[in-house]
Order: sequence, then C-alpha cells, then structure tokens
Amino acid sequence: MNISRMPALFVGHGSPMNVLEENRYTNVWRELGERLPVPRAILAISAHWYTNGTAVTAMTQPKTIHDFRGFPQELHETQYPAKGSPELAALVQEMLEPVEVYADRHQWGLDHGTWGILIKMYPQANIPVVQLSIDDAKPATYHYELGKKLAALRDEGVLILGSGNVVHNLHAMKRQEHNAEPYPWAEAFNHYVCDNLTSYEQPYPLIHALDREDGLLSNPSPEHFLPLLYVMGAWDRKEAVSIPIDGIESGSLSMLSVQVG
Repeated sequence: MNISRMPALFVGHGSPMNVLEENRYTNVWRELGERLPVPRAILAISAHWYTNGTAVTAMTQPKTIHDFRGFPQELHETQYPAKGSPELAALVQEMLEPVEVYADRHQWGLDHGTWGILIKMYPQANIPVVQLSIDDAKPATYHYELGKKLAALRDEGVLILGSGNVVHNLHAMKRQEHNAEPYPWAEAFNHYVCDNLTSYEQPYPLIHALDREDGLLSNPSPEHFLPLLYVMGAWDRKEAVSIPIDGIESGSLSMLSVQVG
C-alpha cells in the first residue's frame, strides 16, 4: 500500500458487546489500528446515523452516544472521548457540493457503530473523528457517488471508515447461538458481495445488490449495507482490495470487513 495514501475501511461492527469482549473480530480491529498508517483524522459513516438529509458532525468534542438498550451497565458507562474536527467537517461540506450537508454542532456525536470499532483500533482516542450521516431518502447510487467525491480525503491523511453489516437481519438472528449455521440466503449474499467487490462492471454491481432476493432477506432495511458503498466509492479501481476478516454470527449477522488500499 502507498503509505502516502490512507486506506478506506468497511467494518462489520456486530453487537455492541464487542466493546467489552475480545474475540477474533476485535483482535483484527486492534491489529488494523496497529498496522495501518496513523490517520490525521477519521471520517466515519455509521449505519446508526440514518437521517432525513445528509449531515456531518461539526463539534469540537462529540459526545459518546449509547444508542442501544438491554446491555450491561459497564457498556452504557463506556466513553470514547475523541475530539471532533470542525475543519474536516467544513471540508466534507465543500467536497460534497452541490449536496447540502448540514453541520451538526450540538445534537449527534459518535454512535456505537463508530466508537465501538475505534475503541479497539485506537483505544487512546487521540485521533479526531467526524461522522457523516446516511440520507434515508436517497438511492444506493447516491451513497456510492458520495464515496467517490470523498476519496480525495485519503490523500490528506484521512481514514474513511464505513461501519455496518453486509448481512443484518435481526429478526432472523439466533441470538443465543453465536456459532449457528448461517442461513443459506445470508451465506449466498455474503459470498456475492465478496465476489463483486472488485468488479469493473458498469454500473458497479453492489449498487443494486439489495435488489436481489438474498440481498433483501439479508437486509430488510438498507442502512447497515450502505456504508460499504461509501468505502467502495473511494476505491480507485487500481489498488488492492482485501478482506481482513469474514464470518456470519447467529445465522444472519455478517462480520465481513473490507480494506481498500
């Protein structure tokens, strides 16, 4: 990898309990933090900030959002005190023109889709983090094109981090069976995504992945899949694309991670 350019990374974040646990997924996240060049800042696109319109966090000190219920008190008390970057937020707004991007200076912060990964990758919380929301009214093409527009940030030392799950069907999950056999449709869709990451077809096939029957079964709603399109939009179609780790938990929760560059 060209060390002058930061990679782009999609991480299957899975359960919030990964914050408290050490497992084969969190071990890889930690290794990524140790192995990759240290970013100047991080732009995160999390499945858990799904909004009407596009927004970016623009505060100097984003709060740690505990956007989950029914988990141990220790998890609810965990903080990730990374600073924000109003400068990066303003640059994102400029790069995405003519899309109107709202600068959120008070309401949001870092949700567990972001800090739940970064607390393993960069536990010292010493890298500024900005979040970009996912517009719930826009088609998949829109999100892929935003990823293309943001790709130049990688040359400025910014790590683009997408956080979601390629397969995310909570209704079908076998919650008490982490090692349950994946549903056939979950496994088929996960394989389809892996097989098409580096496709040169036009249009890029993953843009329409959720039109497939197994795609819809794997994602009854699209927000956990869409962060991948930002990361793949930032791919220059020349550099390597790798899979740091893969796996399906509880039958219908993909933990696939993808590294561009």
